[in-house]
Amino acid sequence: MEKRGINTIDDYIAQFTGETLEILNKLRELIHDCAPEATEKISYQMPTFALNGNLVHFAAFEKHIGFYPTPSGIEKFQEELSPYKTAKGSVQFPINKPIPFDVIKKIVKFRVSENQRSKDN
Repeated sequence: MEKRGINTIDDYIAQFTGETLEILNKLRELIHDCAPEATEKISYQMPTFALNGNLVHFAAFEKHIGFYPTPSGIEKFQEELSPYKTAKGSVQFPINKPIPFDVIKKIVKFRVSENQRSKDN
């Protein structure tokens, strides 16, 4: 998958088809619902939502969706994310299994409140 020359989240998502396309669109919509004031951009060649700084990133790969809510987002929801492969600031959701949109929603809301608090300090 060639990701160079991608300037918008629309451009990024348009590269995909089928189930991956559906997942990416649903993920984008969920993030907008949880963070309606967030702005969209491409950062690190990934769809990124920003609100008082970067909020979350996501990306599609051959076998998984990568979700990047910063280390605090992973730590806070460590128990709910335990069935998935995680790293310091990322989690991998296999494409061939149901995506836990309910958990993602909680994480995005947490990140919104976290970024709001940092803005207020």
